[in-house]
Amino acid sequence: MKAPVSVVILTYNEAVNIERAIANTIDWAAEVIVLDSFSTDETVAIATNAGAKAVQRKFDNYSAQRNYAIKEIGLCSEWILFLDADEYLSDALKEEITGELANPKADGYYMKRRFYFMGKWIRWGGYYPIWLLRLFKKDKGLFQREVNEHVVLEGTHAKLENYFADDNQKPLSFWWHKHIDYAHKEARLLVEAHSEKIEVNFWGTQAERKLWIRYKIWNRMPVYIRPFIYYIYRYFFRLGFLDGRTGFIFHFYHGLVYLLIIDSFYLELKRQNNVNRK
Repeated sequence: MKAPVSVVILTYNEAVNIERAIANTIDWAAEVIVLDSFSTDETVAIATNAGAKAVQRKFDNYSAQRNYAIKEIGLCSEWILFLDADEYLSDALKEEITGELANPKADGYYMKRRFYFMGKWIRWGGYYPIWLLRLFKKDKGLFQREVNEHVVLEGTHAKLENYFADDNQKPLSFWWHKHIDYAHKEARLLVEAHSEKIEVNFWGTQAERKLWIRYKIWNRMPVYIRPFIYYIYRYFFRLGFLDGRTGFIFHFYHGLVYLLIIDSFYLELKRQNNVNRK
């Protein structure tokens, strides 16, 4: 008997990853939906050949895309599980979800992500476990925020013990292209955050706590200084150096260089806004 859950996988040019993601869930879940953003490679063909249902929608942002899946696709199950094309569930997690949904104790479940970079599990630097709310009743949750989107759940939540993996098979150049795009969006959000009053709650959910840290601490730290402070904290105090050579590359790229790029784009946007006001 299949688990009573609809798996939704967002894709754009994911031919290298999508077959593994579908194979991981197609015999386990009630249905697997690929929500594609008009890929130009073989993603859709591979997905349908693997047994998934493919739906296409023009991409605007991740929250809007996921909310479209919740509201518009017409999923067969009460429960929805979001995965990216480069992610897959451990067998232990699939068994745990099946058992939990037979007698659910909450309206949504956090799952811990095991992230891989250049084929290596990044275990330190505060990177494991990262708890993400991916499984919930479809009428209880909606996504917010354009980048690093998160679910706002109207109901109770719990944690699952076992992990899912994030292991992208694309080359390092793809990772950089993606994060340059993220950096543009994060810089724009930084500019907007300084002009808007946003209510945040440290004592709320994990996502709300991260937003509190972002708006109350990070956004108030000096530009170009905060990336170095964060990198030192992550690499030394959170033991990122224990991830070895590959870990050094990842923590240096993601914990320092990426943040410096965001700050550079942020200052550029501020200059442009000041020029436009003149």
